[in-house]
Amino acid sequence: MQGSEPSSSCGNRDAIEAEAARLLARLNSDPTPEDEAEICEWIEADPRHAVAFARAETAWEAAERLKSAAADISLPPLQPIISEEQQRRLSRNIMAAAAIAVLLFIVAAIVTVRTFSGIERYQTAIGQMRDIALEDGSTLHLNSDSEAEVRFTANGRKVRILKGEASFDVAHDAERPFDVEARSALIRAVGTAFNVRMRPSLIELTVTHGTVTVHSGNNVQQKVAAGSGAVIQPRTVALTRLGPKLIDQRIAWREQMVELDGETIEQAAGEFNRYRKTPILIGDTRVSALRIGGRFRTTDSREFLSALQFSLPIRVVDGEDGSVMLLYRDEEPSEAPNATTS
Repeated sequence: MQGSEPSSSCGNRDAIEAEAARLLARLNSDPTPEDEAEICEWIEADPRHAVAFARAETAWEAAERLKSAAADISLPPLQPIISEEQQRRLSRNIMAAAAIAVLLFIVAAIVTVRTFSGIERYQTAIGQMRDIALEDGSTLHLNSDSEAEVRFTANGRKVRILKGEASFDVAHDAERPFDVEARSALIRAVGTAFNVRMRPSLIELTVTHGTVTVHSGNNVQQKVAAGSGAVIQPRTVALTRLGPKLIDQRIAWREQMVELDGETIEQAAGEFNRYRKTPILIGDTRVSALRIGGRFRTTDSREFLSALQFSLPIRVVDGEDGSVMLLYRDEEPSEAPNATTS
């Protein structure tokens, strides 16, 4: 037979629940920003705190919502005898009101957490890049058309990449690991530098300094050291060894450059389209498989287009909306060379 819970555990739980109730009352009594920060810190200090606070919020909100709902309901005069059908209908109404109260509580809890949890959101427009100095001394670099949320507490440092690409120079803090979330992937570092790119069907990780750990879904956590990377999907983490040239190519955007090394024109156009408000389009399938190399500025795709026309049988057609169409240029037949005499 399973033993009963020790009295000391019960005492701790009672103390935690009492403190959660006290802090919730404080939160609902015109709290100062310092009060909100202290409450948030207490919640995150221990998972039991978070559970207790959620229970207290549930009871508080449900009571408030039900009182409000009851005040708005006008009941008809009671009949001397209530039929069984009326009793069932009344029970259903009460259950529906309770379900609405719970739903409203969930929405309110989400809003409350975002209001006083200290989340900062950063984003870039198409063609824009930003270097953001974070409060711990780390730096967040955002590539074009990217977005990230940052939240620092006394117990941890968390960044969530919502879209695009970000690079990190992480300040060392052994007491507060630096966690980056991207879809199902969780990347953890203490003091290191790495790059995370969100592609349509995978996450591309590149580590340039130090070591990070990464896992996705229920996969085993894996270490990725400097000079290596990982291809992260919802159910797999595939480690890859990267040469210096490939690493430089992946982080060239930090210098506002696109570095190509034999990529197809289709791949190259996709890279430049990340920095253009109007796209480079391929209007002939013969163009797609041609390849090009070189280093080009992200701010000047005309340089890239000129190189295409100079080195490959490609013709560039400008659209009225600013877009560009790439067509195959059929070579004109050359004339036979004139005969020469010695």
